[in-house]
Amino acid sequence: MLTRRTFHKLALALIHSRFHGVQLGVQSYSFRDMPLDRALDAMRQIGIGECELYMGHAEPQDLKGEALRHWRLTVPLSYFQEIRGKFDKAGVELGAYSLNFRDNFSDDELSRGFEMTKALGTDIITTSTTLTCAERLAPLAEKYRVRVAMHGHDETDKPNEFSTPASFARALGMSPFFYINLDIGHFSAAGFDPVSYIRAQHAKILTLHIKDRRKNHGPAVPFGQGDTPIREVLLLLEKERYPIPANIEYEYNDDHPDLDTVTEVRRCFNYCKQILA
Repeated sequence: MLTRRTFHKLALALIHSRFHGVQLGVQSYSFRDMPLDRALDAMRQIGIGECELYMGHAEPQDLKGEALRHWRLTVPLSYFQEIRGKFDKAGVELGAYSLNFRDNFSDDELSRGFEMTKALGTDIITTSTTLTCAERLAPLAEKYRVRVAMHGHDETDKPNEFSTPASFARALGMSPFFYINLDIGHFSAAGFDPVSYIRAQHAKILTLHIKDRRKNHGPAVPFGQGDTPIREVLLLLEKERYPIPANIEYEYNDDHPDLDTVTEVRRCFNYCKQILA
């Protein structure tokens, strides 16, 4: 039983990373080079209080193909409840589960993903999926009453992937439980303006991924060195009071494997904090 005293202690342990009304968080994919426990320790060190959980921090990394499918279908849901407990103990809010549904998922795997999400104590899934898979997800989102936010990349040459405003619009028309997880770096690299898009679609955007990329499908780069309007996006959230978490996604180490993850995520976080100071 959660007593008032225990609840008070837990509340005191919560990390607050909201600045001028803007919730700064992280996609735990940023810490993909370390296990979840170390990633949560890093979030506490940096002062990040909200997180979108990357599926790689929940699923066993040594399983592939049918072995992974079997794990998804048989792992006790208590396993995900224990993960939620780790977040609560660390004082980090678990805002969404990032689970990439693909066309090769069985119907049972798709359903199980929704059960896992609810066991984590959230009702939001962010997903890098396809339009054809989204059609299969629509009835499940309504059945489980879980909001599914489509994540886009910059693969504008692949019409079945999410990348353009038109592809997001198609998904939004499939279900009232479908939303958008806008990656402003990818969206900008694909040739679109995230500021005007957020202004127009803010009611259907559940989360943002914050990264910096160069235009014309250019690489991810340290914050402030690319063409993504990070400053303008954060100031728009502040001005309009849009309740959309801005989750940092550290990716530019793909070209700089020698960089220290914690140092760089802290650098990204401080960059965003300074904008909102």
